[in-house]
Amino acid sequence: MQALSNLLQGKRGLVVGIANNKSIAAGCAEAFANAGAELIVTYLNELTKPFVKPVATKVNATALLPLDVQIDNQLEAVFAHIADTWGNLDFVLHSIAYCPQEDLHGRVTDCSRDGFAQAMDISCHSFIRMAKLAEPLMPNGGCLLTVSYYGAEKVVEHYNIMGPVKAALESSMKYLAAELGPVGIRVNALSPGPLETRAASGIAFFDELINKARAEAPKRQLVTIEDVGNVAVGLVSDASKSVTGNITYVDAGFHIMS
Repeated sequence: MQALSNLLQGKRGLVVGIANNKSIAAGCAEAFANAGAELIVTYLNELTKPFVKPVATKVNATALLPLDVQIDNQLEAVFAHIADTWGNLDFVLHSIAYCPQEDLHGRVTDCSRDGFAQAMDISCHSFIRMAKLAEPLMPNGGCLLTVSYYGAEKVVEHYNIMGPVKAALESSMKYLAAELGPVGIRVNALSPGPLETRAASGIAFFDELINKARAEAPKRQLVTIEDVGNVAVGLVSDASKSVTGNITYVDAGFHIMS
């Protein structure tokens, strides 16, 4: 991956959502580290830790911490560790989403109450919780960055209930940007094109989505996690100090097509 000089030299960031070395969060973590940032990264549970640890080692992470946002006090423990270790924080990458398979593969009309609540809690409300915990650690400002998808804006076949959930995430991002802007905290969203990640593999007919993006994007190509990571570096850096409340597409132009 091409390094972006020392754009993040002296910055400290939290990366949440690495599942393995093909995750969007992994591509971002590597780009952050290459640009000079010091990182703390998280893993979901002991089953996923062996897949996350090589990424943490590669980016020379200060700490690798457990984080399941559904377990009480784990998120608070991560931020307490940051406070004890660093005392401050410059940026957060939130790249987690989940929906029970039966609800993800079914119609929005048929989505269960529990499935919807769980998808919203993990995929959206966790970002709000992170913003609340990050605020006191950013006395000099900072950046909160989450990951969305075009299905939040337009109906994407087979994306189903995750479309409304990501729409809620994007709207929450904008309200957080408005509320936290006065204290110097910027809040933005990345919207990558379809990527062959572990999370994406749960979407029905994902190969069709990949092929459509490759055929119809103006650049006639798919994006990579490295592409997303490089854009993420720019957004959390001081080079984007006046950029907040934005949804930044990294999709080879696919979102402009009808």
